[in-house]
Parts: sequence; structure tokens; C-alpha cells
Amino acid sequence: MNITKFLNKVYFTPRLKEIELYTDHASELQAGVLRRLVRMAANTEWGKKYDYASIRTYEDFKKRLPIQTYEEIKPYVARLRTGEQNLLWPSEIRWFAKSSGTTNDKSKFLPVSKESLQDTHYQGGKDAVSIYLGINPESRFFSGKGLILGGSHSPNLNSNHSLVGDLSAILIQNVNPLINFIRVPSKKIALMSEWETKIEAIANSTIPVNVTSLSGVPSWMLVLIKHILEKTGKQSLEEVWPNLEVFFHGGVAFTPYREQYRQVIKSSKMHYIETYNASEGYFGTQNDPNDPAMLLMIDYGIFYEFIPLEDVGKENPRICCLEEVELNKNYAMVISTSAGLWRYMIGDTVKFTGNHPYKFVITGRTKHFINAFGISVIHRPRLTCDFIIYGKKGQCHFLLVSLDLFLFCPLALLLLLCVSFVFSSLTTNSCTDLVSFCFFSSGTFPLTT
Repeated sequence: MNITKFLNKVYFTPRLKEIELYTDHASELQAGVLRRLVRMAANTEWGKKYDYASIRTYEDFKKRLPIQTYEEIKPYVARLRTGEQNLLWPSEIRWFAKSSGTTNDKSKFLPVSKESLQDTHYQGGKDAVSIYLGINPESRFFSGKGLILGGSHSPNLNSNHSLVGDLSAILIQNVNPLINFIRVPSKKIALMSEWETKIEAIANSTIPVNVTSLSGVPSWMLVLIKHILEKTGKQSLEEVWPNLEVFFHGGVAFTPYREQYRQVIKSSKMHYIETYNASEGYFGTQNDPNDPAMLLMIDYGIFYEFIPLEDVGKENPRICCLEEVELNKNYAMVISTSAGLWRYMIGDTVKFTGNHPYKFVITGRTKHFINAFGISVIHRPRLTCDFIIYGKKGQCHFLLVSLDLFLFCPLALLLLLCVSFVFSSLTTNSCTDLVSFCFFSSGTFPLTT
């Protein structure tokens, strides 16, 4: 009996019917999300400040609340981390996802509620499987286990009232215990903080397992795969895991790694599904293997707004709800979520390629469109450089991933080449395999208008 077909019919296919509503009912779905979020937060400190109880329409919401960045919510986050509650969201906030820093902060600490875990992040994972099984009805996804490669907690940043970690670590820590029966490695190994020890432990514990799926960041997963192949003496990963069939990836552009993955996973039956699961929320899943664009997930605990890129930074920018966006135009994404982020500009820019349903590609970060002298460079293509240096036996001594360069800036290119030379010099005795040092002009993430 194919257990995957049974589970697909009972649990996943019904969800696909709901996702089909995205095509013709996007506005109604998003309006419902906004009503629910506003209603639930009406009695919070934030909700009372902006009189959520009297908000009836999107126009009310839009006129009453200003656009927020991390600088504006940071005082609330600081109070939440000391134990105050009911500030931005009614349920208890104890977890904070550590994200990349802003201009003024080394790190951002983004609130994670139990609702955002369930109705956004975990729902996104379930829907990624639903979409994949819809594309591949003969899949045997559940005949084995999924290998999830995530981050770790940051215990040095914890307090008596708050816990901090990478989003992936928070998801692993709080996942339904039943999921642990179909995933590897164990929670203890998955949350290890020391990278080389973690990679060795994952390899030892998963090589004997029937792994059918991978989930993680392409750069880090490639390190693990290389280590497993060296450890086993195999030439390709399907020799280790013959039933491997899909890699759910996200976090960095997959384009520079695609050829390397073809070299280590040679099976023509391997599938690759891009997902967009950020610390702020789960936003999209690739629903067509022949189309790099992702489906915007519009019935989660996230209400979307968009600022045309040319208006970012203006005192009174134009702000669009989903039904107002134009195709093939760059927008900064603004979200309101069930974690208590309200009209929060996350810093990512997107471009819509379709609106029935809404599909998009990530085009970059808002900060990438202004150079060091404040000059707009929105018409310049972007180069991305990813390189990874491996030590002996697959140990990873240095990782530098996704450094963004602009064609107009030869000094940045020269600096990067110098850094590469220094790393190579420093690691002459221990690093023997400079696996990847590739420049590419990304078709998936072009920074053009």
C-alpha cells in the first residue's frame, strides 16, 4: 500500500481545493485575514492606541496606522523580552526569531506567537507538501523520512522571559511531537550550535535512514551532502538514499547551486521546490516546477500591502493592497501578522508575474537599491557571489554566502577578490577544496524595474 497516496487523498488534496480559491477570491481572503487580525488585537496596547475596535475597512486601517520598520517596533520588542505581554498581540510572546541586522542593530529580534507558528509557518510547510504531492501524484514521500537542516538557539541572548533562536530552530523546538517520527535528525542533533560537530552527527545518524526529502538552505545543505558523499565514498546522493525525491529550499537564491546539485544528485526524478519562509512569516511556495515564481499564500495570518519601489523612503508613499498591484513592477513588501507586526516593512522587494493567482519573484532588498552615496541604482542588474570553502573531510571552516555586488561598483568586486585570496591563504594547510566561487547574473532575482 502506498501510504503517501492515502495521506494525500485524506489530508492534502482537500487543502489544494482551498488553495484553488486563491485564483478568483484573493481580495475576499485577504479582507478576511485583516478583519481577523484587527479583531484579535483590539484589546492589546497597540490595538487601543490605534482604536482597532472602530476599524471597519481597509481604508480605516490604512489611514490610521503608519508604516513601521524595526526601529519603530524595537521599544515594544524590548518590553516583550522583559516579560510584558499584550502589547502587540494578545497571546503570550516568549520566542523571538533572530534575524539579520538593520543599519543600527547587529540583530533583529522578531516576535513569534503560537498563532504565527500554527497559521503561518507550519501551515506553509504543510502546504508545500500539499502542492508537491499535487504536482507529483505518484510520489512516495511518506515512505521514508525528511531530513531538515536548520539553525540553533542563541542561549546567550535568552532572558528569564524570552527565548531566542534562528527561525528554523524555533520551528524544530515547537513542532508537534508526532512530526519527529517522520523527520531526521533528532531534535538534540538538529539544535546543536557547533557546526562541524553538528554536520558529523547528522551524517552519522541519517546515512542509514531511508531519506525521501530534504529541507534547508541550499548552501548549508550542499556542505552536508558533500560531507556525506566523502564519508560514504559514494559518487551521488541517490546511492546513499535511493528514494530521495525532493528538496524544499529557501533562504538564498538557488541559481548558483543548481549545477552543483546536478553533480551530487544525478537522478532525473529529483524535484526542487522553492519556498519563502522568513523570520517575519511564510510568504510563498513554488507551485510549478517550470516557473520560478512562487504562489503568494494569502489565507495565512498575514495581510499584505506593497509600496512601489520608487516611493520607498518618501514621507507619503503610495501604498497598494494586493488587488492594486501591477505586474512586472518592483514593490517593497509590507505585512501585518498574527505575531504582532503591524504594517511592517520587511525590507524585501518582490515583483508580481501573475495575478490569477498572485505569483511573484523576489527581486532583492530595499537597501540594495540605494548605493553608499544615496544614488538610486534601481535600473542596475545585480551580481550575486556565493562561495564556500571546505576543509578536509568536508569540514566547513569558512562560509560566506550571498554577497551582493553591483555592476557599477568595481571596488566591491576587487574587495571581494581580496577577501577570497586572504581566506585561501589562511586556510592553505587545512582547506584543500575550494568548491565554489561563482558569479552569476540571476534570472530569478534581477534587480530591474
